[in-house]
Amino acid sequence: MAEKGNKIAKYRRPINLNIGMIIFAVIFIYVIICIFMYLSTEHVVGYEVKEGSLSYNNVYKGIALRTERIYNSTNAGYTNYYAREGERVAVGNLVYTIDETGKLSDYIRTSETGENSLSEHDLTELKTEIESFANGFDRTSFSDIYNFKYSVQGTVLKLANYNVLESAEALNGTANTALIDYFYASDSGIVLYSIDGMEHLTLQDMTMEYFDQKTYEKNYLLNNELVAAGDPVYKLSMDEDWSIVIPVEDEEFARQLMEEEYVKVRFMKNQNVSWGKVDYFVNAEGDTFVSLTFTNSMVSFCTDRFLDIELLLEDEKGLKIPNSAIVEKEFFIVPKEYVIQGGNSGDYGVLLETFNEDGNAVTEFVETTIYEETDTEYYLDDTVLRSGTYLVKPDSVDKYAVSRIGSLTGVYNINKGYADFKQIIVLYNNDEYSIVKSNTTYGLSVYDFIVLDASTVEDNDFVYE
Repeated sequence: MAEKGNKIAKYRRPINLNIGMIIFAVIFIYVIICIFMYLSTEHVVGYEVKEGSLSYNNVYKGIALRTERIYNSTNAGYTNYYAREGERVAVGNLVYTIDETGKLSDYIRTSETGENSLSEHDLTELKTEIESFANGFDRTSFSDIYNFKYSVQGTVLKLANYNVLESAEALNGTANTALIDYFYASDSGIVLYSIDGMEHLTLQDMTMEYFDQKTYEKNYLLNNELVAAGDPVYKLSMDEDWSIVIPVEDEEFARQLMEEEYVKVRFMKNQNVSWGKVDYFVNAEGDTFVSLTFTNSMVSFCTDRFLDIELLLEDEKGLKIPNSAIVEKEFFIVPKEYVIQGGNSGDYGVLLETFNEDGNAVTEFVETTIYEETDTEYYLDDTVLRSGTYLVKPDSVDKYAVSRIGSLTGVYNINKGYADFKQIIVLYNNDEYSIVKSNTTYGLSVYDFIVLDASTVEDNDFVYE
């Protein structure tokens, strides 16, 4: 008898689900969902409010504008200056001579005029000039050395010429003076021996090209230099009123300075402080320039066209917050007499007119948050009230239709875990931060937490950082 073939069947182990595996699967799915939600949602970042002030780089390089007049020579010859640069000359004072033959220069070099030593006043002038250069020298502006060189050279030669002129007996009666022409000041002012083409500039002429010192040229009018008829020989700064023009970033900043009318300025060259009257101008290219006009100190800077100054603006101190946290929000404006304290908690609210099932008008006390107030009105939350609804005046039959809307500037406070609007009063701002008034009734306090980016939340949203 043939044996039946054995058929082997594969044993399938039954799925053994236990409570542990189920809990692990649920937790795993929950974690995946949380990670997905975290990566796909915009996060709310908090910012701690602190006291502070706005810091500015208020040091500017400006162009000095003065009432200047250039005087040209009527004769050809060698110039010899006798008025000292930076000093005031009156009408009729000797300024320079023109030596048509050049013999006076030879006479000055060869004549015996004693020791020709400098007086104490002369030495003090030279010492002051050297000390001023040493204290204000900037290694990045090497061209200032050449300016200093010409200035000292001119001062020494003028002092020497002045001493020669004082020795009148040595010059009188000599043939050398026959072809020497004397020129006297026809106006009063501060005498200067350089020209740069900016003598007639005004605020309305300003462009940014004038502030490029690489293209700036200053021509010195040197002693014993040969000039032709019509060449410039000196200039006068004729008015004590003068101004400094500086370029600023935008017109808004210029307007803020204009509102101050006068601004305190520190001159970096000698650290002196003065008040300048503010004006401003925007040219065709959109560049903004501020002019600061002074009524003193002109003589101290009469040889300088470019000056570094610091604007000593009063620092606005308060609560410092980022501009990204600031938002505008609308509110209903309600007369104060319609707002009362009531309810179980004694909070502020209004008597809202509603209708019962029978169609009869009744009043209901509704709590509402006050966000700002004036002498006669409150700004109330627009999430509780609706436009067109009526409020009833307490102990009266008078009604007020809710309709007026006003906007407030504020931030979202998140101390309580949700976005709560707080009104702010901005004192000052720049591109990144604002200084807001502290200790206001409905505003912020130091160490409050606010939403860094107001666009990431809505009013009363729960906040999870």
